[in-house]
Amino acid sequence: MQKKANSFTPVIRAILAASLAAAALSACGSSKWGFPYRADIQQGNWITAEQVARLQPGMTREQVRYLLGSPTLQDIFHADRWDYPYLNRPGYGKIEQRTFTVWFEGDTLVRWQGDEQPDRQPFERSDTGKKQTPPPADAENTAPSPSVTGNQPTL
Repeated sequence: MQKKANSFTPVIRAILAASLAAAALSACGSSKWGFPYRADIQQGNWITAEQVARLQPGMTREQVRYLLGSPTLQDIFHADRWDYPYLNRPGYGKIEQRTFTVWFEGDTLVRWQGDEQPDRQPFERSDTGKKQTPPPADAENTAPSPSVTGNQPTL
């Protein structure tokens, strides 16, 4: 009996060694690994194209703040100008930088200007690999999609 147990020992050792090597090499399979580690730095305001499209001349400062969020830069020397910069510096990769500025006369919005803004939120991946497909022609006959209702302020 003793000889049978010893004959399996080299096989078990080989399987264990191969398993450990596979586990160690699988840790290197990530696409964002590097030495040294560099953290992603994200600063500023993320504004979407939908938010920009909802801006209208004549809006109050509070309406603009509700729509775009509090501005990152409010210069005391230019009280009628709010700046919304955005910077994303990934640890490895291309730096993304955008600016957006709104101007007021008194308490009303008169104009805005800035870089083209994305049509998604930062948590939504832009490279999902799925193509946008239009809804079917008979979409009106299908069940209605859920909608959000409630006490929402109007702008």
